[in-house]
Amino acid sequence: MGRLSVNLCGIALENPLIPASGTFGHGYEFADYYDINCLGTFSFKGTTREPRFGNPTPRIAECTQGMINAVGLQNPGLEATVNEELPKLRAVFHKPVMANISGFSVEEYRTVAARLDREDGIGWLEINVSCPNVHGGGMSFGTSPEAAAEVTAAVKAVTTKPVIIKLSPNVTDIAAIAKACEAAGADGISLINTLLGMRIDLKTRKPVIANKMGGFSGPAIFPVALRMVYQVASAVKIPVIGMGGVSSAEDVIEMMLAGATAVGIGAANLIDPYICPKIIEDLPAVMDRYGIENLNDIIGGAHNG
Repeated sequence: MGRLSVNLCGIALENPLIPASGTFGHGYEFADYYDINCLGTFSFKGTTREPRFGNPTPRIAECTQGMINAVGLQNPGLEATVNEELPKLRAVFHKPVMANISGFSVEEYRTVAARLDREDGIGWLEINVSCPNVHGGGMSFGTSPEAAAEVTAAVKAVTTKPVIIKLSPNVTDIAAIAKACEAAGADGISLINTLLGMRIDLKTRKPVIANKMGGFSGPAIFPVALRMVYQVASAVKIPVIGMGGVSSAEDVIEMMLAGATAVGIGAANLIDPYICPKIIEDLPAVMDRYGIENLNDIIGGAHNG
């Protein structure tokens, strides 16, 4: 175990960097740029039972220090993911990968989880109860402790893999939802997904994106994400993956001090496809600057004293 190594739900990672779902495709796309085996792991594109084209275009809007997206869970569906996407990934990535699952019913979450549970090479199931860009699913399951717990229990019943629940920041008490997921058997929590935002075109006087509203991400949301990671890490005993506006080695260390065991990189991948290897390369020097010998020594460090 090197000084960057961490353990996420019983699986060792060489470093805590995890490109977030929706920003890294199925992974093999980024293998054209660099050896993606340098990553701790990554969470691949959210998978639903049936293929989804996603929301109407336009569905991306730039913002100061961020972006709004309403892609709407575009993905090839469960069977194409298993039969076409995962074989391409296995050819270039030789570590356990995180599968991200979305659904429009508890039964859909259960079905997709049960199928992906059988796939070698998948280390964790990340259950997205927090997508703000779809109607009738996604975030609707993550806005109440009872609904989030119901999805958690349903998935835990059909898998032997660690289950990580991805939470929405668009709630009043995120710690209560995290605690409900933990009580229902969750092995970890990841947060935050995007904040709900919008832009209006001054010329047309209409919303920029067809969906009107979408998920706001990027450096501007980092302080909100950090606060919520801190709150959730205080409330649960299971590992937390912190994400939201992370774009530097310093941000990674700050997230870990707030209580994150691993750190997700989202919108930054869309700005600079090399951002993850750059952060991994920068981490040792930044650790030295702040007197950090091993990353495990700082997890939750901001809660002390």
